[in-house]
Amino acid sequence: MRRFRKDEKKQRDERSAYERGLSLLARREQSQRELRARLEHGGYDETESAEAIERLGEQKYQDDNRFGEMILRARTAQGYGPSRVRAELRSHGLPETAIRTLLDAAHADWNALAAAQLRKKYGNKPAADHSERGRRAAFLLRRGFSAATVRAVTHAEVDDTGAAD
Repeated sequence: MRRFRKDEKKQRDERSAYERGLSLLARREQSQRELRARLEHGGYDETESAEAIERLGEQKYQDDNRFGEMILRARTAQGYGPSRVRAELRSHGLPETAIRTLLDAAHADWNALAAAQLRKKYGNKPAADHSERGRRAAFLLRRGFSAATVRAVTHAEVDDTGAAD
């Protein structure tokens, strides 16, 4: 483990909120909400954090739409459905209109993605009985797929509240 000399530590602690924000964004995309929380947790006051985030946004280093696209691509690649992606984007503070736009622009084939997740978890064998179809439907619902998608893929009766028969 690397030890900091006193002058190195002091210099590291005297960075501005902008520099710290830029350093965080160099590692990975971050939402405004996440960046603000990290800066404030790091000891920067609200106004300094807000000014730094605004400046980072003006310079196109921080962009919530780009962050949303990154989350959407990553979660889709991991096999999650639109409800799960929507919930995660909401938790990062993206507005509902931006989330809707991102999901519409994705043009993802949610049925194919759900079917791929079923094949990955259960193989190619069909469900043996009604309870097995219910388990598979519940699995897809937990991954964030809509009731219509689950119904189409598993042929199980699923109500719109997310409970399988």
